[in-house]
Amino acid sequence: MEVAVLGASGKGGSEIVKELAARGHTVLGIARNPDRIPKLEGVTAREGDATKPDELSPMLKGMDAVISAIHFNVDCDTLLRAVKDSGVDRLLVMGGAASLLGPDGVRLYDSPNFPDDIKPVVKPAIDFLEDLRKEKELDWTFFSPAMLIFEGERRGPGSFRLGGDELVTDEEGASKISYADYAIAMVDELEQHRHSRARFTAGY
Repeated sequence: MEVAVLGASGKGGSEIVKELAARGHTVLGIARNPDRIPKLEGVTAREGDATKPDELSPMLKGMDAVISAIHFNVDCDTLLRAVKDSGVDRLLVMGGAASLLGPDGVRLYDSPNFPDDIKPVVKPAIDFLEDLRKEKELDWTFFSPAMLIFEGERRGPGSFRLGGDELVTDEEGASKISYADYAIAMVDELEQHRHSRARFTAGY
């Protein structure tokens, strides 16, 4: 496939670029700092700003899909406008974990143990998902990571489990995944197309 990755220079975006390239996909990496995008065969780096849909949209034309790994300072409507205007009909979004449901069925964000100082940071991702769920035209997927996503080893396929709206935890009750393994699950979703207009998650 020909895939555009927004935020391709970040921790998540760069791992997604690497995984796409390793599987033979053609990648257009877009970031404000394109020099930081992984320099790999099949990867083209371009400077772009997702807050400017009129500038971003022409770059996306001809892509089979767009994967967004940008921060949620860009609202849903702005990103959807850029993707729709480009003619691309598939969008995958690297989301957040705070909107997942805990073991008690309560959204993590609403849990009494959720730190108040983190709420303003994660609320934009929750708002983004709520707006995305209203979208009926574009084929979208929102991929929430585990509660802790970190720079670490690539354990590979089979090392993590998928979930829907509920947090995935290990035997010790921890919810975590590396950016590298998260990228595997993201590209799996791109290829297998299992969560159309839905949210899913992954964790060890």
